[in-house]
Amino acid sequence: MRSSIYAVMFGLAAPAAAQTAPQRPAPPPVKPVTETYFGTEVVDDYRYMETKDDPVAVPWIRSEGRYTRALFDGVAPRAEVAKAIAASTGSYTATRDYRRFGAREFWIERAAGSDNFDVMVREGGATRKLIDIAALRAARGGAPMAINYYMPSPNGSRVAVGISEGGSERAVLTVYDAATGKAASPALERVQWGPPIWSSDGRLLYLNRLAEPPAGAPPSARYLNSSAVAWDMKGEPAELFGGAVREAVIPVRPEQAAVVNVVPGASTLHGLVINGVQNEAELWLAPTGTALTLTTPWKKAFSYDAGITWIEQRERTLYLLSHKDAPTFQVLALEAGQPLSTAKTLVKAEPGRLIETIRAASDGLYVIAREGLHSRLFRVGPSGTLEPIALPAKGSIDGSSSFSDPTKPGITVLFDNWATPPTWLRFDPAKRVMASVGIGSVPVSFDPKRYVVSDLTATARDGVKVPLSVVRAAGHSRPGPLLLNAYGSYGVSNFPYFSPRTTALVDQGIDFAMCHVRGGGELGEAWRLGGKDANKSNTWRDLIACAETAIAQGLTTPDQLFITGGSAGGIPMGMAPMERPDLFAGVIDQVPMASALRAEYQTNGPANIVEFGTVKDAQGFRNLLAMDGYQHVKTGVAYPPYLITTGLNDPRVDSWQPGKLAAKMRAANPKNVVLLRVDEDGGHGIGSTKAQTDSLYADIVTFINWRLGKPGWTLAY
Repeated sequence: MRSSIYAVMFGLAAPAAAQTAPQRPAPPPVKPVTETYFGTEVVDDYRYMETKDDPVAVPWIRSEGRYTRALFDGVAPRAEVAKAIAASTGSYTATRDYRRFGAREFWIERAAGSDNFDVMVREGGATRKLIDIAALRAARGGAPMAINYYMPSPNGSRVAVGISEGGSERAVLTVYDAATGKAASPALERVQWGPPIWSSDGRLLYLNRLAEPPAGAPPSARYLNSSAVAWDMKGEPAELFGGAVREAVIPVRPEQAAVVNVVPGASTLHGLVINGVQNEAELWLAPTGTALTLTTPWKKAFSYDAGITWIEQRERTLYLLSHKDAPTFQVLALEAGQPLSTAKTLVKAEPGRLIETIRAASDGLYVIAREGLHSRLFRVGPSGTLEPIALPAKGSIDGSSSFSDPTKPGITVLFDNWATPPTWLRFDPAKRVMASVGIGSVPVSFDPKRYVVSDLTATARDGVKVPLSVVRAAGHSRPGPLLLNAYGSYGVSNFPYFSPRTTALVDQGIDFAMCHVRGGGELGEAWRLGGKDANKSNTWRDLIACAETAIAQGLTTPDQLFITGGSAGGIPMGMAPMERPDLFAGVIDQVPMASALRAEYQTNGPANIVEFGTVKDAQGFRNLLAMDGYQHVKTGVAYPPYLITTGLNDPRVDSWQPGKLAAKMRAANPKNVVLLRVDEDGGHGIGSTKAQTDSLYADIVTFINWRLGKPGWTLAY
């Protein structure tokens, strides 16, 4: 079984072309640290890697990355694949975050052939580039840069933009004049989370600002004690609540984030307290027109136990998306300032319909929902009836990117599916017409008929039916290579979405599939909780069920089945191969949370405790140990080859997590093939340039083709 593949792996067959093998770095030292948690002894051989700027760990991670880079660059066919992927992704004009203020329309765009996303503006039918990232990069030495967020002022005259370097996500905020593109404010640091919110008169910006950690503070202190501030775009911002401001009316714990929201035309201002990565929010209200200070008379509207995950307002009415006693979510209507107990159910929960997002407009409330994996759009009109709005095909509305204004009619949504590039559509309620906004582009040569999309179902170990989406090339024989993706945390849903890199993989002969595992939000709150805490094992066992189904359906074989996941998706990438090492040909583990037991001590660790738990609690410890792939690596076991990735500037999963996993898997069995791919100018991937992400996918294709034993694709490992 798989004899030809193992021959290539372990040097039992001659390579297809002579290569000079790069020098593999010496293994890092083993320095065991033993701790006892609630009667259970845990040994960590590489704890020292967690120390910031460790003199051994950081150079070793860098050297491993350069070794892996040399391996991939030594595979001759990779260059042509890289060109093909770059051509595919470069043939589209990608857009996101459309907004309309005053007489101007704004959006973020990466033009066909460009490496960067820029801020665009359109007025009077003419489109121009407002923020040119390529020019900024050139002026600052060429380092990768990214737009974290942007927000136009209410009249569209100015735009607040947060820009970060090297994938760090450490945004620096500057306000620009929308007519000239010139800076209209000094730069403000420590404003990673955005976008900021403008006051109604455009004189102030409300934003969340990070505290300056004290000297010698651990990395996990970076996001503690942030505060809601008001900035006049001149001097230092004034704190309102949170941070070190303990005398403020709204109490905020160190790990929580404080935010102010201003809704056009609404009777109240919103003070929000965000509890780390928790989906539910706590809301406080103050009358519109109030001058926000430390003594603002905020009144608490509801807390996290209300199960409210989305808040809209029109005039005096609050619209609330809640899962309390409604696992597929319901919409409540509440007069601002009244007790939550007086709220009326505007849209009832239904078992077969998941309500994802709500948006308020002057003509009614728009409801974005799912039936199965596909979106539905409704409007709640003046009579209270739920009116369906036709969409162009089966697919997805990106609810977080949709745009409406409570003082104006209609809604603008971003629509796509696995094989249809995204398009911005605006619904005109007067004409009952859904029409293109006219931004972005798709190459004339693109043909969605080249791809076949299937919605399948896998049966998990406990009998639960797990959705499985498959994208493959039309007419290709099967079984064949398949890349199976899974995530399963935070209630994040991987609904059908278009990616030119997915279609590029399929064009290279590698089918793509998405296993909608529990822990995600695809089927509502119960689905999320079914893969959380003590139920976390369902996440990777759902992935195993999807893999077995793909094989049983004749789509692939264990010799050709690869799995991939990133960030918290590193949990199923770590655990599924530990339980079923025989099931996969390879694992592509991207910026993985590999050492869950230690996650709360990394840079963003405290904010994630509400999702994964803490080792300071007995049940939390047991849950974390059960999902910790690093701790489950066993000596002498042959695991499928791993391609593990990291960015040295990653603020979400510190590089020591993937580094520790790579070191332990290598030490556990010298025959284990473990490649650590390091982007020294990158982070979590959110701020990566097109070229950086294209290069990653070229390496993924190289890794897969090498494992398949394709002629010419030998790694000199």
